Amino acid sequence: MDSLTTYKLQRKVQPNPLPSPPYCKKFEHDETEPPKIKGLEVSDPGKLLLLAESLFNNNTHELEKKLNYYIETETDAETVFVVTLVAISEEAVVQVIGQDVLEVEFRTPIQGQVFMEAISTRCTITKNMADFDLALQNILDQVLTREECKSYEVVTVPVFSKLKKGKVSALPLLVCVVNSSKSQEFITKIITEVYRFCLPVIMNTSKLEEEARIKRQCQSLLHVARKLFSHLGDLSDLLREIMSEARRLTHAERCSLFLLDPDHIHLVAKVFDGVVHDNVSTEVKIAKDQGIAGHVAATGKLLNIKDAYSHPLFFKGIDEATGFRTRNILCFPIRDECGIVGVAQLCNKAQGDFDFFDEEIALAFSIYCGVSIMHSLVYKRLLEAQNRSKLSNELMLYHMKVSSQDVNKVLLCTNRHAYLDYDRFHFSPKRIRESETPCHILRIFDDLKFFEIFHIKRNILTRFVLYVRKGYRDTPYHNWMHAFSVTHFAYAAIKELKLLENGHMTYLEALAYITSCMCHDIDHRGTTNSFQLQSGSLLANLYSSEGSVMEHHHLSQSLCILNTEDCNFLECLGNDEYISCLALIKDMILATDLANHFTLMSQQEEIIKVGFDSSIPEHKYVFICLLMTCADLSDQIKHWEVIKVVAYQIYNEFFHQGDMEKSMGKKPLAMMDRDQASIPDLQIDFLKEICLPAFTTLSQLFPESIKLVNRIKRNIRCWEISKPIFTKMCKKGDQTSLEILNSPEIDEEVQKILVLEKSETHVIDDEEEDYESHLTSTTAAETASVTTEGSKASEVSKATASHVSQASHVSKASHVTEASHVTEASHASKASHVSKASHVSKASHVTEASHASKASHTTGASHVSKASHVSQHSKAHPETDSPEGGGDKETSATSNKESPTENA
Repeated sequence: MDSLTTYKLQRKVQPNPLPSPPYCKKFEHDETEPPKIKGLEVSDPGKLLLLAESLFNNNTHELEKKLNYYIETETDAETVFVVTLVAISEEAVVQVIGQDVLEVEFRTPIQGQVFMEAISTRCTITKNMADFDLALQNILDQVLTREECKSYEVVTVPVFSKLKKGKVSALPLLVCVVNSSKSQEFITKIITEVYRFCLPVIMNTSKLEEEARIKRQCQSLLHVARKLFSHLGDLSDLLREIMSEARRLTHAERCSLFLLDPDHIHLVAKVFDGVVHDNVSTEVKIAKDQGIAGHVAATGKLLNIKDAYSHPLFFKGIDEATGFRTRNILCFPIRDECGIVGVAQLCNKAQGDFDFFDEEIALAFSIYCGVSIMHSLVYKRLLEAQNRSKLSNELMLYHMKVSSQDVNKVLLCTNRHAYLDYDRFHFSPKRIRESETPCHILRIFDDLKFFEIFHIKRNILTRFVLYVRKGYRDTPYHNWMHAFSVTHFAYAAIKELKLLENGHMTYLEALAYITSCMCHDIDHRGTTNSFQLQSGSLLANLYSSEGSVMEHHHLSQSLCILNTEDCNFLECLGNDEYISCLALIKDMILATDLANHFTLMSQQEEIIKVGFDSSIPEHKYVFICLLMTCADLSDQIKHWEVIKVVAYQIYNEFFHQGDMEKSMGKKPLAMMDRDQASIPDLQIDFLKEICLPAFTTLSQLFPESIKLVNRIKRNIRCWEISKPIFTKMCKKGDQTSLEILNSPEIDEEVQKILVLEKSETHVIDDEEEDYESHLTSTTAAETASVTTEGSKASEVSKATASHVSQASHVSKASHVTEASHVTEASHASKASHVSKASHVSKASHVTEASHASKASHTTGASHVSKASHVSQHSKAHPETDSPEGGGDKETSATSNKESPTENA
């Protein structure tokens, strides 16, 4: 190699014998001297050639190792490392120290003292190692493994490129020589001469790596786009996939996703650490301008935090609660074509801090996120519209359209529909015929002065009521008669608790209360919310994300009917009143979900402590939800005869669902399983755990409703009495649980023990006693009224009794329905048939028809009088008192199904 220094030989320039071509003639007499080539001062050209020959690797790590070794050898240094200056991110990067490739490359802002001085002066500087960044010192300590290394001197030499930025040569890197025995001048010359020939190789290899990185990034983003757009059908799956890909692209440990709500007020987080929670209630809301995520959402700018604990927007409480320590955070906005739709937050890069390239890929990734989220939401709305369309078609096919004749029959009805104590809690609305219920709804609206105050059109309200009645399916329990019973309780509550008079409720709220009770179970399928979710029904697909599947469906169908032509009886309201009324109807119908009631129990207790204030919106909301819950459970405050029939209907519906679950291969709950259910035990638990607390809360707000609590306690006692009989009959195995529940033995035993307990304790329900005595005292007056109407009906019957009561057929369930009075004048007075009785004498009146045996005659019937007077009704059955022969007895689940024409 040493002989190479004498290789140069001087040659005499020979003249060109050929003439110069025309395009070269202008240079023929150019006497400008060629630029002088700067020779080598300290480097061995042979060694440089061998070094240049060895630089064939396609990655900068290997090239730097070879260059470092050469400079270490020539300068007799402890180690050498190259600092690459990345102009686009304004960072100084160290990848290799000596022959060691760092596991995590060292990155620091160029604004560091040593590096900035070398760059600004563009001259070689010598500094002590202690002057360098502390993190770099720690890395050097690990590489050198010597205690005295911190006292070493480091010579930093800037390396210039022949490429220029303006008039200044580019400065792509710095070379640092640690603890060299050579002088600073020698070190500068050796590095300058080495990189004079090797820098282009380094620069081109770096460009190659950059292009390869961009290619990998593009491929990753295309992969991400493919995966994201394959999850558009489910937003939760899409969010989980977004977070998974974000963590993979940036090598982050944890991640969260916040979506901006439609009002652009809150950020809603459903995804934490890449996990989507199935329960909707686990979502977290934060203000748009709160914390790091809120700051990014408000400014729309990416935020890369190297040290989370030193940042003023970082909240340390979450780390303290979870035990997780957040080192660094990369938070970036997610946009669509309309603006920001959310914020993604990544925590703790696996190695080092989030760098410029992480920021770059995060911003590119956010575009795909925004587009996919937007398309997912649009796709979800399309599916919802499709499901709504299917449900609407199903509803329209199932129900018939209400005709004008049906509306006119209700409007032209001349029947008074007067019942004793109709506005009292103890009245059983199941006495009323289903065909009469639309007239009773109009009566309620009349009595509460809704027609007068809101100027509601009767024909429109009537059509709405008939549509709602048709909207209920013929299920054993959740049918129109249940809705009417709930509506009646609401009416009785308004009257007995004086909600309007005392200002506890406005007339608009009362209107919404009555309307919500009518519609609260419309189109009920006879199954629970959990069954809808498990079976994957259309309802579950449509409403599962909102919770309360059936309640949201009831609300939707109510609004659908309200928007039907000539059905919107609320159109008379002003705009603000209309919006408020719809909002109240929504809150009230959704409040019938018992899950919602349980979440409000603590707030109910708080209101009882501080006192109810109707001017406080929170108090009012909790109050109306309590009223709706009590109305929905109001069947349980009636007489034993009523609640036993209600229990029969409920468990008939439950057992039907249990049978469907068995056919699906699933095990139903005990109360849904006809083979396992113990009805008395289930009823006792239901009354104690749900009904009693709800009505106790109501009684604490309104002491006058304590009688409802006492009624529930009495019914609990009834079920306790029936339990031994039920158990005894179940052991025989010859009857089902529903057949046992409907047997007369249970009624006889319950009534016998109740009478005995009353006689021993001398405890009598004051309300029932007053009710029965009032029945006796008012019979004569009612008789006279009916007699007058009967005389107008037929002159032929002048010599006969004042009215003739209709007795319904004796059912196989051993019950006789109440006698109903004939009021119309179009026909001669009717006499209803008693099974196997051939004739009924004039003015026959069957009283005290309590329970019939399976024989053809009616036991316990009072005498049949031929005289013109009517015997008084027995106290044992006050429900038989109806001026028009109004209602069937509530002991049959289907006895109140009448012809639509009977109300006229």
